[in-house]
Amino acid sequence: MKNKILEAKSHIEKIIHSNKVESLIVLGSGMSGFEDNYDHIAQINYSEVPHFLKPSIEGHSGKLSFVKINNQITGILSGRAHYYEGYPIHELVLPIRVFSLLGVKKIVLTNAAGGIADNYVPGDIVAINDHINLTGNNPLIGKNLEEFGPRFPDMSEVYSKYFLNIAKKVSENTFEFKTGVYAWFTGPSYETPAEVQFAKNIGADLVGMSTVPEAIVAKHCGMEVAAFSLVTNLAAGISKNPLDHNEVIEIANNSKLKLQSFMKEFLIAINTDK
Repeated sequence: MKNKILEAKSHIEKIIHSNKVESLIVLGSGMSGFEDNYDHIAQINYSEVPHFLKPSIEGHSGKLSFVKINNQITGILSGRAHYYEGYPIHELVLPIRVFSLLGVKKIVLTNAAGGIADNYVPGDIVAINDHINLTGNNPLIGKNLEEFGPRFPDMSEVYSKYFLNIAKKVSENTFEFKTGVYAWFTGPSYETPAEVQFAKNIGADLVGMSTVPEAIVAKHCGMEVAAFSLVTNLAAGISKNPLDHNEVIEIANNSKLKLQSFMKEFLIAINTDK
């Protein structure tokens, strides 16, 4: 795994001429095309980077872009491969390791999620303040990569309170700021009503199929993490209708402008030194 990480790092360094990358954002549903808001320093397909996985899900284009925000370089990963696509979990999070070696200390993760909390409606943007891993897997299982972090990393504040405060300020003039706990299920089947009720009973506000492996590894690498869910549907048993991926895409597209406008302002804010 170390060799794969170093090979990918070396390839990207050549593209950005060994410049430091300040921050990284991973685009989920509702964020497709976000990279087109900027002039690109460079843009390549994941397939051109050694060991980067190509996503197969609609709305995940599989492009890596570099842009300047506040005169600092930000990497944009347009889409992600998911655990349910059959990849080993260690390979899913390889890009996070690579960007850690490239100097990234700030990461933003985005996703589409099912809403559980009573005050959520489709189209809401929710800042994740904690997560519950219900998959029985963890990207840190196996030999620890000591150069990235300790064997038993603390997870008491995976999602930066500092970033949450910034997000609250940025959202003030745009939408009602909401926070929530995200429960990670493997997918690809949607959660059953019983599973959703269980997740709600143990403290979850959102359910989804991504983000948590990346957040765990980013924290292990010493990164400051922010994560946001776009509520694209009410979860099974909350919604009266059967769940449909087309509905997810439709809500994501309808909410695209609000989410991306917020994210542009948020990235400006975090690319300003504390």
